[in-house]
Amino acid sequence: MFLLITESLFTLSSIQLFAFGINHHTAPLDVRERVTFPENTMERALHELVGHHPIKEAAIVSTCNRTEVYCSTDQPDVAMQWLADFHQLSTQELDPYLYKLSRDQAVKHAFRVASGLDSMVLGEPQILGQLKSAVKSAEHAGTLGLLLHKLFQRTFFVAKEVRTTTEIGANSVSMAAAAARLAERIFGDIAEQRVLFVGAGEMIELCASHFAARHPQQITVANRTKERAEILAGRFNAQAITLSDLPEQLALHDIVVTCTASPLPILGKGMVERAIKVRKHRPIFIVDLAVPRDVELEVAELDDVFLYYVDDLSEIVKEGLDSRQSSVEQAEIIIDENVGDFMRWMGSRELVPTIRALRDQGERYRRHELTRANKLLVKGEDPQKVLEVLSKGLTNKFLHIPSSSLNQASADERDDLVELINRLYQLNRSQ
Repeated sequence: MFLLITESLFTLSSIQLFAFGINHHTAPLDVRERVTFPENTMERALHELVGHHPIKEAAIVSTCNRTEVYCSTDQPDVAMQWLADFHQLSTQELDPYLYKLSRDQAVKHAFRVASGLDSMVLGEPQILGQLKSAVKSAEHAGTLGLLLHKLFQRTFFVAKEVRTTTEIGANSVSMAAAAARLAERIFGDIAEQRVLFVGAGEMIELCASHFAARHPQQITVANRTKERAEILAGRFNAQAITLSDLPEQLALHDIVVTCTASPLPILGKGMVERAIKVRKHRPIFIVDLAVPRDVELEVAELDDVFLYYVDDLSEIVKEGLDSRQSSVEQAEIIIDENVGDFMRWMGSRELVPTIRALRDQGERYRRHELTRANKLLVKGEDPQKVLEVLSKGLTNKFLHIPSSSLNQASADERDDLVELINRLYQLNRSQ
């Protein structure tokens, strides 16, 4: 269930829609992996951000290529300071890589991200599911209110429209497909190779599908819990092991693809070095798609190891890009139109407090004059005269403030005020 959304939840006129973060365009992998939010920390982070700071709503998107915070606040600097503090970084370390987007810029960015226009793989569909997971986390934490709820609902609508009316996702090369293609470039035919997958999440499942289609000699799935490894292994006629089995099993495999949510490396230099010795220096190909990385950076120094991190696959995933460029222009037009619609909705919401205050004042006038009229009726006054008093009383009250403002206006203010009153009351000055 969404957080209770009522008219009194917040005043949009004093709150700014703000998005900020880092991604593969602005920050290298060694920076991105320091600013991630594992699933087991997401709720705590959201509660801390909204509960102890001047942030009314918040949602956090954390993937291998980006960490973004969407929030409603009138103090965005506080939100950015929180991000640095949460990850025990100084603002000086983080700020050079941050993009900061407010109002329509934040809306457009969300639409572009969901549509696959801001991804390393142009048009890739996985980001939409990751955004939906971020929204579910915010809903569960109770940090999603009217503004962000409306933003993300429109975001998902725009993404669907872009994908159904353009060819933005045609001929795209996913990270999973890129890993398989890279393995083929190194080994040629991988039908004689043994493949080890470390992890059992969505990315590993996608990778396993691409590798299984090439019929390797053996597939093994290693995971922290063997039960989950067995579920994935069952789909591909594979062997299931636990992470504790890796030191003995690593040497038996030619290709390793890893993507876990571990905050610390799983494959260290020592473990890989021992595996290479057992393999008698036969090469081993490793693709690490995790952020933070699963494989220690020092592993790249070893002979007979071909190690690739997520950013290393960028050139491969650009294949087929030219055929999709024409769709980008179409997608941008759709996005710009929807940004305009959303900003008009935000503008109308900003008027709500003023309209409510105006109606409340009118209601106070009405009740005052009605009470006065009822007292006159109780005294036996002529109902016709009472109605006359009631109507005159209301008229005087409604016209007192604009009349007084006109009389008290300075010479510089008077013309603008006259024009405004003519517009408000639709006065015909020629009569």
